[in-house]
Amino acid sequence: MILATTETVPGRDIEKSLGLVRGNTVRAKHIGKDILALLRNLVGGELNEYTDMLTEARNEALNRMVAQAESLGADAIVGVRLVTAQVASASAEMLAYGTAVRLAKGD
Repeated sequence: MILATTETVPGRDIEKSLGLVRGNTVRAKHIGKDILALLRNLVGGELNEYTDMLTEARNEALNRMVAQAESLGADAIVGVRLVTAQVASASAEMLAYGTAVRLAKGD
């Protein structure tokens, strides 16, 4: 599966647009990691617990989006975007979306 943030796949023609595909997940860390992150916030530095949480969320959202595109018979997803939003204290939603397309067969 080709993922592109652009509206086209360089060197390939789009044969058919299959529509919007998306994947999302809401993630939170357990209270112990939350406490560690809060303490680190007091002294400064990267909040690794939240970096890890967002990385996991991003990967899961992308995987779910790709699975939806594959179920439609897509070769690629163009215009891929990622959006995050806080849902509750110490939890975040990650949304991945784009347009599933079927690419024209090359020579």
